[in-house]
Amino acid sequence: MEFAKEELAEAKRQIDSTLHKLRQTRKTLEAKGQPERYRSQITLAARRIRAFEIALSLIECELERK
Repeated sequence: MEFAKEELAEAKRQIDSTLHKLRQTRKTLEAKGQPERYRSQITLAARRIRAFEIALSLIECELERK
């Protein structure tokens, strides 16, 4: 599937924004009084962060090729 350079750049901007929000969410959850109560949410946020980092890396590689 082919994507225009502009589409990739916009996707990168959106992922950057989402990553920032997810990282802040994870920090907030980890800072709570009993972080073990939020373990599942912290784990979910961490997994989503990693998935978005992978997607971002792939988008950046594709942008470099264009």
